[in-house]
Order: sequence, then structure tokens, then C-alpha cells
Amino acid sequence: MAAFYNQATISVNGNVTSSNIVAGEITQVLSADKNSVIGTYSPESDTVFTVSMVNSGDTDLTGVTVTDDLGEYTISEEGAQAVPLTYSEGSAALYVNGVLQPAPTVSSAQPLTVSGITIPAGGNAMLVYAATVNQYAPLGAGESVTNTAQITGNGIASPVLASAVITPSSAPDLAISKSLTPSTVPENGRLTYTFIIQNYGNTEASAQDSVIFRDAFSPALDNIEVTFNGAPWTAANYTYSSATGIFQSLPGQVTVPAAEYTQDPDTGVWSTQPGVSTLVISGNIISSAAAERCAQTARR
Repeated sequence: MAAFYNQATISVNGNVTSSNIVAGEITQVLSADKNSVIGTYSPESDTVFTVSMVNSGDTDLTGVTVTDDLGEYTISEEGAQAVPLTYSEGSAALYVNGVLQPAPTVSSAQPLTVSGITIPAGGNAMLVYAATVNQYAPLGAGESVTNTAQITGNGIASPVLASAVITPSSAPDLAISKSLTPSTVPENGRLTYTFIIQNYGNTEASAQDSVIFRDAFSPALDNIEVTFNGAPWTAANYTYSSATGIFQSLPGQVTVPAAEYTQDPDTGVWSTQPGVSTLVISGNIISSAAAERCAQTARR
């Protein structure tokens, strides 16, 4: 709502007399709400936004334009800007009173500008569009992207704003790589497997997450030694069968710290330094005959 005031004057032979002041109020007939279909995001994920507009007046609102900042924010004292969302070309759709309309006019992708919308009297319109999370989106715990749409048009006294807030997914995001040393080993020789476990998520993989590591060594190993992040593991941390070569950690033994995120102050691009844990398993290769004896023993 917007208040207005008005006063008249009358002049006779240069003598001015003022009227009383009258006050009025203009009621905003357009209301808007913005939502994200999915409230969380991860790197390069897609999200869908909806902008719902309701015209409570008795006149159609024509020439309506929706301008979306796609989460634009300031990254420096000099006023440099970063835009964490990229409009997905061709994704915009418009519904009026629940009926799908011809594709709306997108005159700009950044800021996203959709024009030529008509909202009927006593009716509603909904604009739907998708955006992709890009390298300017913060990923750390407690961060967020605030995405604001501004609605203007004929019969709209002042711009109407509607915002949606999305936050980074809070979960471990693990990856694992495996290496072997040496790559050539004699019969009954000793070899070492090294597993690098990386966490790209903003949340630690803790004991409560019950991460389980599993591998089936072929050929199987004997006399194994196991370390995790440099500390020795015992049978209290894992199970292993030399008959099958199957190694498996017990729940809660594998933990991996959360990733760390750094933003370039000049470009605004975020980089990820994953949390890392290292599992090392070494042992002697069991010969075929010995492996068969182990298998027979296991079957008894």
C-alpha cells in the first residue's frame, strides 16, 4: 500500500488560501510469491523456480515484466558482482489461471528478463523456469543463494519483489581412488594397496554415517597390515577372509573431513579442496595352491 496526500490553493489578488490536506491510500493489487522446487543445491545441479503472481484488481495488468537477478551478489568493496545461477535456455514457461500459454518472451538471460505477460483481473499467472548452479555459487555450510525477482508493468504503481533462498546440500560427497605398489610382484611377494578417499561435501563423513569400505582382493592376501590415516587398524576395525580375499571395514571406522572452499576475490569463482583420508592395506600374495587350501578350510 502507498499513501498519498493532496492540497489545493486558491488565489485572489495575490492572496493565497490553502485548503485542508486530504489523504488517500493506493492498494497494491498485485501480490507475488517465489519458490524453489528444490531448496538445496550442489555443484552444477539444476533447480526450478516459480514466480506466482495474483491480480486482485478489477483491471487486467498488461505489459508485465519479470526481472530475475539469478542470485547476483557483491564480492568486493569495489562493487564487483558474481551471479551464481545460469538461466537454462528455453526453460521458461507461463501459466495463466492454470492454463499453459505460448512460450513467453525472454529478452535477456542475465539478468533474466521475461516480458509481455498479462495477468487478468481477479486472476493469476505463474512463471516457471530452470537455472543451473555455476562456479560462483558458495558451497560451504551455512551459505545460501538469495534469488530475487522484480515485477513491473502497466498499472503496477511500484515494483513488486519476491525472493527465494536456496542452500548448499549438507551431506558428505565421497570419491575413492585405488593404487598398487609395486605393479609387478613375484609369487608370494608383498604388495600394497593405497586408497585415497575424498570428501567434496561441506559435511564430515563421521562415525555416525556408518561409511563402509569393501574390496575383494584377487589374488587374495595373507599377513595383511592395515593403516588408516597413518594409524594401525586391528580386527576391531575390519573383517578379512584370506579364503575369499574380501576385506570390509566395520561401520563407523572410515571417517573423512569436510571439504574446504575458497573464493577468488577477483573473479568470484569458488574452488574446492576436498577432505582426504587414506587407507593402506599390504599383504603377501597367496599362491593358487595355498588359496585352494584356505578355501577348503573355509568350506568345512
